[in-house]
This record gives sequence, C-alpha cells and structure tokens, in this order.
Amino acid sequence: MIRVTEQESRYSNIDQMTIPEILTYINTEDKTVPLAVEKSIPQIEKLVAAVTGRMKQGGRLFYIGAGTSGRLGIVDASECPPTFGVPFDEVVGIIAGGDTAIRKAVENAEDNEQQAWLDLKEFHINEKDCLVGLAASGTTPYVVGGLLSAKKHGILTGCIVCNEGGPVSAASDFPVEVIVGPEFLTGSTRMKSGTAQKLVLNMLSTTVMIKLGRVKGNKMVDMQLTNHKLVDRGTQMVMDELNIDYKKAEDLLTRYGSVRKAVEAGIK
Repeated sequence: MIRVTEQESRYSNIDQMTIPEILTYINTEDKTVPLAVEKSIPQIEKLVAAVTGRMKQGGRLFYIGAGTSGRLGIVDASECPPTFGVPFDEVVGIIAGGDTAIRKAVENAEDNEQQAWLDLKEFHINEKDCLVGLAASGTTPYVVGGLLSAKKHGILTGCIVCNEGGPVSAASDFPVEVIVGPEFLTGSTRMKSGTAQKLVLNMLSTTVMIKLGRVKGNKMVDMQLTNHKLVDRGTQMVMDELNIDYKKAEDLLTRYGSVRKAVEAGIK
C-alpha cells in the first residue's frame, strides 16, 4: 500500500531554514489536522456509538499501539479515571514493548504479530469489550495481530490510522482514517499524525463518557478530587448547581466526596 505518512515532505532544505521559518511551516501544516479530522467525523461517530453500546453493557475499552500511537492511547486511558471517575481498569492503554516503551523505544516490539493478544489476555479481555488499534501507518504488525485475534473472539474492533486501506483498517469493524498528508519532517508521524490521533482519542473517550452519564450539563461531576485546584473547581460546581455560598458547597463536597453526590444531597 502507498503510505501517505511516509511521503516526502512538502518542504525542502529545512535544515537551512531560520527558526521563524521552521516554526511557521510546522504551524501551517498543523492547521490542516483539524480539517482532516472533520472529514472523518462520520467514521468517528460510528465507532463512538459502537463503543458506547458495549460499555453500557459492562464492557471495557482497550487501546493498543506502538511508539507514539501506543503512548497516546496510554495518555487517554490514564486520564479517564481522574476526569470521569471511572475505575482504572475500565479504559486500558497497552503499548508494544510494555511499560518500558512508554519512555524508551523497545527494539522490534511493534513487529511481533502475536504479542498484542498475549498482552490483552493478561487483562482477561472478552466479547463484552472493545479494542481500538492505534497506528499512524495503518500497517503495524503488533496492532494488526491484536485486532485480528480480537475479532476471532467476538470483540468489537476499531482503529485510528492516518493512511487509507491498510491492514489495520481491514482488521477493524469501525475504522477511522484521518488522512493528514506528508509530515513536515518526512516520516515523523509523531507530528501531524500524532496530533490527529490525539484529537480523535479526545473525541472518542469524551463522547463515550458523556453518553455513559459521566457528565452533567457541561461539568465533570464525577472527577476525582485529587488536589486543591480540583477541590476548588468541584466546590464552584456545587455552588452553581445549588445556588449556595462557597463554604456550604465546600462542606457538602468534603462530606460526600464527589460533586455528583454533594449536589444530590443538597437537593434532598
């Protein structure tokens, strides 16, 4: 397959450019990413609806990927518990090469087609769950193998890629293909492709959590109150919902431990 993400950069002799030129041209390319994501909204919608359906029935959401893609999946998964108050194992990110690969590249980890399924089995993945493969190239063997094994076991599959018609898309029930074009630095998919994947992950997890009832109005009522900033934010939410002063709102939040419970108690 022709991988657009590996095509020659539109910019020549970038090593001879001035700093302002480099920054301007990177920004110029970055501006195209949201437009590419917009074209993929119909695909994203289908994936979101499918994942939401499974998770409403008690399923979990898994991400698998290698390199930048794998790290992005881990970031999105790790932010769901503090943002939406879900259990830490409800959204799970797995990277080829294991946790070591989060900070340091693990040689050849992405080339093993069998390893992803072995990694997923450690979490007892089953037919209630969903698996989303992340691969800018759309060809990563680790991701392809994981998706194919998941499909054999009746697990719903999706993907977020930046090339059309690759094996990762073919292995997915609900592929999302965001075609951002050649990178500013030829082949450096941590740039536009990584940005596109991050945007889609934001859309996917946020929309799913909203539809699972983890948001009230436009507020994160189930967020974890893990620092002073978040306690203050939660207090402000309780104030707004109940039309009470800061001290009363803070007392309710301290007593009940979450914005949702504090508001419910205040209404009674």
